[in-house]
Amino acid sequence: MSAETFTTAIFLITAVIAAGVLVNAVLPVVYTMAGTFSSSTHDSDERLRTDFKIVTYHYAYSATNANSADIWMKNIGSSRIAETEIISQSDVFFGPEDNYARLSYAEFIDDAHPPSAGSWTTDFLTDSSYDVNTNNYWDPGETLHIIAHPKISIFTGDIAYFQFILPGGSWRSQTFTAS
Repeated sequence: MSAETFTTAIFLITAVIAAGVLVNAVLPVVYTMAGTFSSSTHDSDERLRTDFKIVTYHYAYSATNANSADIWMKNIGSSRIAETEIISQSDVFFGPEDNYARLSYAEFIDDAHPPSAGSWTTDFLTDSSYDVNTNNYWDPGETLHIIAHPKISIFTGDIAYFQFILPGGSWRSQTFTAS
């Protein structure tokens, strides 16, 4: 009887140790996976709530004036985007379809002082018809006006490529013929 009790006790101790080892091995993995799924869900939710659409565009070539494209985009998502995020963290690519480049942001002064080639600007803050409630956010339903100056001239009849990327990774692109 004592041999049976001793054997049962050894099996019981072994089972408790095995359960402890299993719990110590599995729980960290479960917590890591839960954190990863939570982070992925948050990122997906943010991308779904952040959406915009290119509504219209125009590019005009002029031998005397700075060449520029006007692109208007509407925030059709449910989240608002800070003006500072648009200016400092968004990417604008523009140029001839086979030779476009990333443009740098330039402060909008006025129509008489256009930014240099290879830059983009917005009159979102200076024109109250775009930031309707003047809160410095691109709110749902508001329109963002981008003025892009390509590094390489685009001539009448050429195909232009435009792409706008928000800090969260949402992006839209458009090709169009220069007039």
